[in-house]
Amino acid sequence: MDRSAPLTELPDSPIPPNGGAEWFEGGDGAPLRAALFHPPGQIRGSVILSTGRTEPIEKYFEVVCDLQTRGFVVLVNEWRGQGLSYRELPDRLKGHASGLEPYLSDYSALLNAFEDRLPKPWIAIGHSMGGCLTLTAMVRGLAPRFVGTVLSAPMLGLRVPLFTRLVVAYRMMTGHEEDWVQPPSDPVNEPFEGNVLTHDPVRFKRAKDLLRANPDLALSSPTWGWLDFALRASHWVSRDRNICRLMLPVIIVSAGQDQLVKNAAQEKVAGFLPYGVFAPIAGAEHEILMETDPIRRLFWENFDGLAGRVAPKR
Repeated sequence: MDRSAPLTELPDSPIPPNGGAEWFEGGDGAPLRAALFHPPGQIRGSVILSTGRTEPIEKYFEVVCDLQTRGFVVLVNEWRGQGLSYRELPDRLKGHASGLEPYLSDYSALLNAFEDRLPKPWIAIGHSMGGCLTLTAMVRGLAPRFVGTVLSAPMLGLRVPLFTRLVVAYRMMTGHEEDWVQPPSDPVNEPFEGNVLTHDPVRFKRAKDLLRANPDLALSSPTWGWLDFALRASHWVSRDRNICRLMLPVIIVSAGQDQLVKNAAQEKVAGFLPYGVFAPIAGAEHEILMETDPIRRLFWENFDGLAGRVAPKR
């Protein structure tokens, strides 16, 4: 059966070599998209790369190439509800979620579907929402399959006021989980000036150009259901007592100027972890891997330090 899936490329962001995208079935059978790429030459291991909210696979082509040059097979995970993966609502622009469990089932299904093509050892990278879900999956029992993880600005606490949490509870109780939290934004034409994601205008524009090239990749504001999921997920993973038993190296790379998630929550979780490291990057905004080159280099220094220990070059 042909499971190949499309990928969108740009002149300045071509599809990485030695791989492509394909469909796999999520935990409930939902069609989800992932992409697998091999490095040139000798293989050190595999990296499972999980994107943040709204982010399609294509946004991470540069990161894939960075990992390929380091000798890793790269599997990029595109979560349900974004990119070309299954979306629960007819309005594709609504960023919706129906709780934590579907995401965790999808992550397990992803690993099972690609396991035979992922040489060991395995390292996980997760950004924002993907970082929260990656860490939760480790705590829930998947840690023995990995030798370490590096999290980029993980969603371990949202910067929302207390009254918003009360509104979320009310909206969920009254059946408004599929409504917009705020008026939908235009994900294609958001200006660079005033954005809270990156200082890098080139990478910011590239992300918007992807959406212009393929509007089906676009995702707008979240629903109350997504916000409820995000608050519950970040609360669970940052307070679950099992996290203290996670005997896995975890580096939490924190964005010093993050306006979306809480740095203090990330530092707190790193302190709970037996082998946790909190690595703040001063001056970075939320999307560390889409930031300027000097900021990105600091992320890769953390990754290379871990990889050098758990997946050394042969």
